[in-house]
Amino acid sequence: MPKPIAVLFARVDSVYKTLPDCDVYDIERDALTWPGGTSVVAHPPCRSWGRLRQFAHPRPGEKELAPWAVVQVRRFGGVLEHPACSTLWAHCGLPAPGEGADTFGGWSLAIEQFQWGHRAEKKTWLYIVGCSPAAAPPQPRREGKPTHCVRPTKAYPRLPSITKAEREHTPPALATWLAELARRCVVPEK
Repeated sequence: MPKPIAVLFARVDSVYKTLPDCDVYDIERDALTWPGGTSVVAHPPCRSWGRLRQFAHPRPGEKELAPWAVVQVRRFGGVLEHPACSTLWAHCGLPAPGEGADTFGGWSLAIEQFQWGHRAEKKTWLYIVGCSPAAAPPQPRREGKPTHCVRPTKAYPRLPSITKAEREHTPPALATWLAELARRCVVPEK
């Protein structure tokens, strides 16, 4: 039987609800009510922290959810997922990918969600506490190139953009991988 984990800030229609031993907190089941005690997969709202944050219109208190999620990952172990180059990293003093571990033993990993089946490249950063890089599950390698983009860029000027829902959904293979990663995370009791 897999080790139970909590999934914080999932979509109401999240794929995590179909995975075994995932205690899922969505907007209807407020993540701030989570009692702790297990490792987590945290997907806090990112619109206040991403590259287009100046155009964002977050709900009151929404921006504070991401630093709260960092505290939970540091305390209980697990993984936090956010867009690549999220300003949350500087705000919370998280190490950038490739910089090594912080004082909490946390380290960051840069991934592309395309490798887990997303139609777009979707560059993403993960902050992980309680599992060494060597103990993380193997990452998939997918052949081919993205057929879509998050938003047109110089690298992908003519690809169609993905929908808002696609930007927010976690590909099933990535959700499974993140859940397995969180199950491998153990934070020593202090």
